[in-house]
Amino acid sequence: MSSLLITNARIVNEGTITEGDLLVRDGRIAEIGAGIGKAADRTLDAAGRVLMPAMIDDQVHFRDPGLTHKGNLETESRAAVAGGIASFMEMPNTKPQTVTAQALEEKYALAAQRSHGNYAFYFGATNDNLAEIQKLDANAAAGVKIFMGASTGNMLVDNEETLNAIFRDAPCLIATHCEDTPMIKANEDAYRAKYGEDVPYRLHGEIRSAEACLKSSRLAIELARRHGSRLHVLHLTTEIEMDQFEPGPIAGKRITGEVCAHHLYFSDQDYDARGAFIKCNPAIKRVEDRAALRKALIEGRLDIIATDHAPHTLDEKTGTYFQTPAGLPLVQWALPSVLERYHAGEMSLEMIVEKTSHNVAIGYDLVERGFLREGYWADLALVNLDAPNTVQRGDVLSKCGWSPFEGDTFRSRIDATVVSGRLAYLDGRIIDEGHGERLQFNRK
Repeated sequence: MSSLLITNARIVNEGTITEGDLLVRDGRIAEIGAGIGKAADRTLDAAGRVLMPAMIDDQVHFRDPGLTHKGNLETESRAAVAGGIASFMEMPNTKPQTVTAQALEEKYALAAQRSHGNYAFYFGATNDNLAEIQKLDANAAAGVKIFMGASTGNMLVDNEETLNAIFRDAPCLIATHCEDTPMIKANEDAYRAKYGEDVPYRLHGEIRSAEACLKSSRLAIELARRHGSRLHVLHLTTEIEMDQFEPGPIAGKRITGEVCAHHLYFSDQDYDARGAFIKCNPAIKRVEDRAALRKALIEGRLDIIATDHAPHTLDEKTGTYFQTPAGLPLVQWALPSVLERYHAGEMSLEMIVEKTSHNVAIGYDLVERGFLREGYWADLALVNLDAPNTVQRGDVLSKCGWSPFEGDTFRSRIDATVVSGRLAYLDGRIIDEGHGERLQFNRK
């Protein structure tokens, strides 16, 4: 592998910002310091730009296999590295679903051929695959994903005995989508009776209500405490759920929480202008909920920022309320959207790095990722904090060809992304010089 020297950078890592250089050799960080001055195959002058650990996105839907008209491992990982995301963990609701050891390894084989970024995959829970979960290698998957709210096919786990057994027996982290399906169904019926099929999108957060989220997350936390499970609650959206999570550093926590970039950025005030293009599950909710999520991040109640990247085609997003699927393509501009919190004076760069990289590595027991340390894999993002850029449809790299951020201007720009020591993206161009690595876990 080639060597890379990045000079004159503002290095953000482990709660500090220092000025210096970083040398990469054979995929790993060989040296960090001032004035390294050693020969390298390529030298990149950061010229005072920020160098940070690349984002590790612990929740994406890249649609491969089986739903590749929406996206695939090549197109969506390409968009991810353009957004400063070097590593991702992909969800099991593909076709076929990732609910057997064979299906899991087949996805790893696909990614080895196609992915621009580093990759791992979740193992999906169903009402009838408990035996498969019980024999799962704890280090084979990012985690066991439980849809405790409506999902596709057989992946809604609503059998109480099965849920209890999964929390008892899962050999690794459990990640949950928490919404109560019966409550949502009742709300849908009520709004359909009032509006017919064309429910205003601004009511999406009332249909997929805060109460439905709270009921489900309470159940997940209760089960995790009963069995001592390692639980990570995905894409939290409501103020009323925040008190369930303890403030403070992630180290040692058995129950952790996540927020997604779009829930930090949008609110219910955006539905009238953006409609289906911000319809997602769980729903974007009130301004007050968004404020509570931002506050909980700062307090350490929420530990990780992710995307829940879930592309759908433009045609799929142009029907009435009940016809349009939920989900947004996000990886390309998620990190710049989060950096808006830095520009607003709400979050430090050090905290953003902690929530997008350090804590993911700690919470998922990743091997030698998520930090700028000598000997660790070199997964890096070079960020220009003073490069306003407006999101335009023609710049979208996701296969679906659109972005919920279209027309918005971000004050930061991703200038380069390094994936396992390989320069994968530079100055608006994907560099096709290989593939990402399979992420490794160290769970005993």
